[in-house]
Amino acid sequence: MDSQIQLTRESGTSLVEQIVRSLEARIDDKLLRTGARMPSIRQFADSSAVSRFTVVEAYDRLVAKGYLESRRGSGFYVRERAPLLAAPDPNQRFGSAPPQFDVAWLVRSMFRPTSPQKMPGIGLLPHDFLDGGLIASGLHAISRQHQNLLLHYGTPQGFLPLRQQLQLKLAALEIAAAPQQIVTTSGVTQALDLVARQFTQAGDTIFVDDPAWFLMFGSFTMLGAKVVGIPRLPDGPDIAKLSELAALHKPKLFVINSVLHNPTSTSLSSAKAFQVLKLAEQHDFIVVEDDIYCDMHPGSSVQPATRIASLDQLNRVIYLGGFSKTLAANLRVGFIATSPERARQLSDRKMLTALTTSEIGERVAYKILSEGQYRKHTERLRNRLDAVRTDSIRWLEGIGMRIDISTPAGMFVWADTGCDTNVLAERAISEDILLAPGCLFSPSQLPSRRMRINVAALFDPEVRGFLEREIGRARQKIF
Repeated sequence: MDSQIQLTRESGTSLVEQIVRSLEARIDDKLLRTGARMPSIRQFADSSAVSRFTVVEAYDRLVAKGYLESRRGSGFYVRERAPLLAAPDPNQRFGSAPPQFDVAWLVRSMFRPTSPQKMPGIGLLPHDFLDGGLIASGLHAISRQHQNLLLHYGTPQGFLPLRQQLQLKLAALEIAAAPQQIVTTSGVTQALDLVARQFTQAGDTIFVDDPAWFLMFGSFTMLGAKVVGIPRLPDGPDIAKLSELAALHKPKLFVINSVLHNPTSTSLSSAKAFQVLKLAEQHDFIVVEDDIYCDMHPGSSVQPATRIASLDQLNRVIYLGGFSKTLAANLRVGFIATSPERARQLSDRKMLTALTTSEIGERVAYKILSEGQYRKHTERLRNRLDAVRTDSIRWLEGIGMRIDISTPAGMFVWADTGCDTNVLAERAISEDILLAPGCLFSPSQLPSRRMRINVAALFDPEVRGFLEREIGRARQKIF
C-alpha cells in the first residue's frame, strides 16, 4: 500500500472498523486500484502492529461489502465495483401527478420511511403501544437454547408446543381445536391465501364484507376469483342481501371479521352469527372467520362478542388468528384452525408453496404466550387504546367529522369526513401524511366520504393541523 494506515486504540472505534474504513476510503478514492493485490494477512498485521485475527476480520468485512475479493491460494485483491444506484431520498415528496388510489398504492405507502405517527391510515399500532423488549427477550432466550434448533426447517403444520398453546387460547373462546386441527402461517395474510388457493378455483366467487380489509380484494382477484361485497351493518352483514347474493352467485367462501371488524371496529351479534351459519349450510359455502383483532377485545363478559366458530365448532368454519397487531408485524406468526381433514390439506398446501414457516418466530410467540406475558401485555394495550380512543373521537368530531359508527374497543374508527376522501388523501400525500380513503375498503373502489382512522396514530401536530385545515375547508364549501 502507498502509506501506513494510522490506527489508534484510544478512539473508541475498534481496530477492525478503523482498518475497514481506511481501506474503503482508499479504494473509493482510487488510491488502491482495481486488481491490486493487498498485503498478506501476516504482512499487514506486522506493519500495523495488530493481530492477524484483526486483519482477517477486516478483510472478510471488505469482501462482504464488495471492496475485496479472495482468491484461494493467492490472497486478497481489490475488486472492481459496479456503480451503485442512488438510494431514494426518504424525505422526497410525491410528485404533483395524482396518485392512483388502489390496494397496491396503500400497501406501498405503508412501507414508506415515514413515522407511524404520521400515518393515521395505517393498520398497525405505533411502536410505543407495543413492547419491543418482550420480543427481544424471547429472541434472547431462544438464542441460548441448543443452536441446532435454529438450523433446521420447522414443521409443516407448525411448532407443536405453540399449537398446543393455541389449543388453550381457542378453548377460552369456546372453540374446541386439537393441535392437529391447527396450522401455523406467516400471518393472517398467508392464511387467507392458503385457504383461497385450496378451496377455490378461477371463476369461483368469494364473498367479503363491504367495507373490509382491502388487501384480500387484490389477492383474490389475482387468483381469478370474483370478489363480491356484502354490506356490513353495525351488528354484522346485511342478512337479506347475503341470502339474495348467495342464491345468485353460489360462493365458495365468505370472509368475515366477527369481532372488531376492520375498518369499523364493530362486532357480530349472536343472532347474525347464527343466521350467517344457517345460510352457509343452505348454500354450501365455507365461512372464513378472520379474528386478527381478537385480543384487542376485552372479552364477552365485558362486551358482547360472538364467534361463528364457537357455534359451528370448525365444521363449516375456518378460523384465522395471529399476533401481528398485538405483538409485532415483523414476527409474522398466524394460524388456521379448522377440521382435521382441512388442516391436513392446508398443511400440505403450505408445505408445497413455502415448505414451513419460521420456527424461530413461532418459538418466540410460544414463550410469550406460555409464560403469561402475553395476557398482561394485551391488557396494557387495551387500556392504552381505551385511554386514547375517547380523546381521538372527541377531537375528530370537534373538527367536523361525523363518527356515527363507534364502539368501545378496537383501534379504528370509520369516520364520515363530509368530503371525497380520495381528494383528502391526495393532499395528505403531498405533505407526507398517509390517510386511508374509504374507496379502498370496498370491492367496487368507488369514491367515498368515509375514511379509516387509527385512533392511536392521531396525535402528531402536523397530522392534526392538516386534518383540521382540510376538513374545515370542505365544510366551508358545503355551507
